[in-house]
Amino acid sequence: MDLLQGWREEQRSAYLYRELSRREPDKALADMFQGLAAAAAEQAGIWEAKLVAAGHVVETYRPDLRTKVVVLLLRSLGPKRIRPVLAASKVRGLSAYGAKNIALSSHAMPTQANEVGGRHKLAGSNGGLRAAVFGVNDGLVSIACLVLGVAGAASNASVILLSGVAGLLAGAFSMAAGEYISMRSQRDLFEYQIALEREELNLYPEQEAAELALIYEARGLTQDEARQLAGRLVADKELGLDILTREELGLNPDELGSPWMAAISSFASFLVGGTIPLLPWLLNVSSHALTLAFGLTGGALFLVGALLALFSGRNMIYGGARMLLIGAAAGGMTYWVGSLLGSGMPV
Repeated sequence: MDLLQGWREEQRSAYLYRELSRREPDKALADMFQGLAAAAAEQAGIWEAKLVAAGHVVETYRPDLRTKVVVLLLRSLGPKRIRPVLAASKVRGLSAYGAKNIALSSHAMPTQANEVGGRHKLAGSNGGLRAAVFGVNDGLVSIACLVLGVAGAASNASVILLSGVAGLLAGAFSMAAGEYISMRSQRDLFEYQIALEREELNLYPEQEAAELALIYEARGLTQDEARQLAGRLVADKELGLDILTREELGLNPDELGSPWMAAISSFASFLVGGTIPLLPWLLNVSSHALTLAFGLTGGALFLVGALLALFSGRNMIYGGARMLLIGAAAGGMTYWVGSLLGSGMPV
C-alpha cells in the first residue's frame, strides 16, 4: 500500500469513528467506536512516521468529498441504514449491530480457519440451489405475464411466440449482465477490503488485536476476556485474517461468489423458468394453447413456492399455494390489461 494512501485511510476511519461515536445511542457501541477511533489514529501515526522517514511533509487531515457525503448520510439516516457504505469506507465493527452477546462458556475456541462460523452452516450448502430456484421463479413469472398480456391483446399464435421468445432472451441476457456487474463490483470491493486487512495485520498485529477486542467488549465480554480472546485469534495469521474479515468487515471470505457463475446461473435458470409458459407455442399446440399455458405455469409456480418453503422450513403446501395465487393475480391482471388494449379475443 502507498504510504500516503495508508495514512489517509486510517485518518478517514478515525474521523468516521468519531462521528459514529457521537451519534450512537447505545453506550457500548459508542465506546467501541471511540476506541476504534483512537486505534485508527494510532495506526495513522505509524503511517505518518513512515512518511516522515521517507522525507514527506504531512499536512493536517481534511476529509475529502466522499467522506463528507458519508457523514451527511450518517447524520440523515443513521448508521444501521448505511452499513454497506460505512464498510466500503473502512469502518470496522459493524458486525456488532444486531449481534447477540458472546458467552465464552457456550462457544468452543476455533482452532482452524475453516471452523470459524461452522456451527451456523447447514449441511450441504443450498445457496446455489436456492439462487437457481429464485432465477426460475423470475423467468416463470416474467414471461408468463408477458405471454398472457400479449394473448389478451392478440390471438395470433406467431405474435405470442415471437413476443415471448424476445422477452425470454432479453430477460435472460439482462439478468446475466446485471448479476455479473453486481457480483463483480461487490467482489472487487470485498477483495480490496480483505487485502487492506491482511496488510494491516502484517504491519501492526497488536493494534488489530486491540480493535478486535473492542468489538468483543461491545458484544458483552469483559475487557480481559475480550483481549485474551482477540490475542489468541490474531496470533495465528490465517485464522486472524479470517476472524477480522468476519468481525470487522462483516464478510464471509468463503462466500464472495463468482461473477461468471452468478451470470451463467441467472441466465440458465431464467431460461428454464421462462420457457415453461411458452411450451404450448414452442411445440405448436394449435388448440387450447392458452389454457395449457395456464396449467403449466400454475403447476410450476406451485412447485417453486413449495421448494422455497422447503428452504425456509415452512409448510410446503402453503408456500406453493401462496406462490400460485400471487402468480395468478399478476398474470390475470396482465391479461386483463392486454384485453383492454387489444381485441380481447380468446386464443
